[in-house]
Amino acid sequence: MRFSKNVAKVQPSATLALSAKAKEKKALGMDVIDLSIGQPDFETPKNIEEAAIKAIEDGKVSGYTAATGLPELKTAIIDKVKADYGVTYKPSEVIVTTGAKFALYATFQVLLNEGDEVLIPVPAWVSYVEQVRLSGGVPVSVDSLDGDYKVTVDELEAARTPKTKAVIINSPQNPTGTTYNREDLTQIGNWAVKNDIMIISDDIYSHLMYNGHQFDALINISEDIRKHTVLIHGLSKSYAMTGWRIGYALGDERIIKVMSILAGHATGNPATVSQYAAIEALTGPQESVETMRKAFETRLNTIYPLIQAIPGFEIKEKPAGAFYLFVNIKDAVQSTGFTTTEDFCEELLDQKFVAVIPGRSFGMPDYIRISYAASLEDLKESIDRIQSFVSGKAND
Repeated sequence: MRFSKNVAKVQPSATLALSAKAKEKKALGMDVIDLSIGQPDFETPKNIEEAAIKAIEDGKVSGYTAATGLPELKTAIIDKVKADYGVTYKPSEVIVTTGAKFALYATFQVLLNEGDEVLIPVPAWVSYVEQVRLSGGVPVSVDSLDGDYKVTVDELEAARTPKTKAVIINSPQNPTGTTYNREDLTQIGNWAVKNDIMIISDDIYSHLMYNGHQFDALINISEDIRKHTVLIHGLSKSYAMTGWRIGYALGDERIIKVMSILAGHATGNPATVSQYAAIEALTGPQESVETMRKAFETRLNTIYPLIQAIPGFEIKEKPAGAFYLFVNIKDAVQSTGFTTTEDFCEELLDQKFVAVIPGRSFGMPDYIRISYAASLEDLKESIDRIQSFVSGKAND
């Protein structure tokens, strides 16, 4: 059987694969702590659930909606973006999608031709590379030479070729929690405008900032930068709505129009009941967002020094946002007798029932990603298990 050349290039999602293995072990009765996936451990806030139930009871969710989303949801998104960013979009510049992941996928599909290059700062979320490949594009990894996980204009320029079509900026960043400040973004934005390069700004973690750090955005720096930017966002992280699958993209209406055509053929509309839930999320009480943010901040501040204390574990700097720790475990891998980080993670799951993601999936093989979207109790227990695992293996 012969498959598409684009699909043949694509690797499975490491985060989903590890999470699936952790779930299998849980189903067998094993006491697994899953720190592999970026899923808040909170239930969707009650007011959002109740809005969905009411929409069902009122008979609103049985039919299709426009492929771009309910008009009232698009209005809620526009109002939220205006409040958060100080920038106003038109309904024709907004599309609601089946999760932010599909918003990204659709963006690459409509922007890229065969051989077009996309600059991806490393480390990077696992699906960027594969989505670019699925679109016929070429992912080009760009390393931060000073090791702070943020690329500079000079580094981007060194990677630019006549085929460069877009650059991805994810801030706060998955997997490191690193953020770009306004000066960083201004330089990158002006460089992109000068070279007619599109910016895909993945802001999915923008509401999850900690310890006094502030979120800075690309789209409110200048109108020229805004026009060169597709803003990607969604409700999964800030509102604990991963299962509802609602994301959105905002950008030049010419891009959004083509994305809408694609969505009409690929997914139709996002689930109608989820759209009514999303309207409540964006327009209803926002206290739950701050409650979750504070909980993540407490978890970060609690576990950061504990992780640093594990022999052979090193974190370059404390994250400013998102809910991940990206840990260099090269010394721990060597001291415990493993050949690769993947072997270390596999054995950690099999022996201590703790699931973490090897860093190779993010472009840095000496690292692991630990999600602190789990409960504080589970996080402390998992660190005890990791500490025991490292100590035991080192003494074997």
